[in-house]
Amino acid sequence: MDHQPIATIYLAGGCFWGVQGYFRQLNGVLKTEVGYANGNTTETNYKKVKLTDHAETVKITYAPHRISLEELLDHYYRIVDPLSVNRQGNDVGRQYRTGIYVPQDAVFGTLEKIKNVLASWSKKLGKPVAIEAAPLKNWVKAEDYHQDYLEKNPNGYCHLDLTLATKPLSDGFEEFKKPDPETLRQTLTPAQYHITQEQGTDVPHAHPYDQKFEPGLYVDIVSGEPLFSSRDKFDAGCGWPSFSKPIRTDQLSEHRDTSIPGRARVEVRSRHADSHLGHVFEDGPLALGGLRYCIDGSALRFIPLEKMEEEGYGAWIRYVEKTDLEN
Repeated sequence: MDHQPIATIYLAGGCFWGVQGYFRQLNGVLKTEVGYANGNTTETNYKKVKLTDHAETVKITYAPHRISLEELLDHYYRIVDPLSVNRQGNDVGRQYRTGIYVPQDAVFGTLEKIKNVLASWSKKLGKPVAIEAAPLKNWVKAEDYHQDYLEKNPNGYCHLDLTLATKPLSDGFEEFKKPDPETLRQTLTPAQYHITQEQGTDVPHAHPYDQKFEPGLYVDIVSGEPLFSSRDKFDAGCGWPSFSKPIRTDQLSEHRDTSIPGRARVEVRSRHADSHLGHVFEDGPLALGGLRYCIDGSALRFIPLEKMEEEGYGAWIRYVEKTDLEN
């Protein structure tokens, strides 16, 4: 029987009340638990963390078929001050250091990817990023009164703006703009224009992307905004490119489609250019989450993995490369 996999990552970002309050809101996060990680002893508690050198940490269990590790980490990077050493917000001390702790069985591939991202970030900022990336060790679950603290105490202290969790990560997509109608008619083929602007449909089995499975990124043919990763592509046998999920949970918008009498469907469109892309159905492989994003190839442009950097999509390479944490 097919089963839906789960994965776990441990994130330290200052006071664990706020970090848990943020991540528990994300679609695809199944469970959160606060505790203490990467100290020098196998036992500790809230009063001893300074002595044992543990960091206040949140254990995040998530469904990779709904939200990827890369997206989770982009949320993490959003809420931490990457240059602050042993301090987040008003909280000061080694127990409030920032850290990404990877389970031992995923150390080789996943940890190296994370370290590469942090090194690239340090180079870009011109200063060393203070986030430590290390194998998880000496995890200790925190006391019961710390678990879901802000849910039980809505007015409790929090160093984070928890409303950020409800806002798209793609707010900074200003570079991906929809051209004016005349430019679109000049730059798109008749099929591309008809499908993206007039809700047309490719002939099944006709577009070469249907059977294309090499590593790379699929972007909106209209705006260039990233939409799907080859990592989530599968052969559905339907005649159109099929994906188990968008590259990030906020990349698409969904709309009720009643254009076929007696058959209501869910149309998917790109969030920023509002291009018609296709439809999403609930008949995909259960092991991949059960969804099938049935997308018209003419609405997409494929960028091979080896060309992503030169085409300005280097930041999305980690969304295309596979990670051993979720295999």
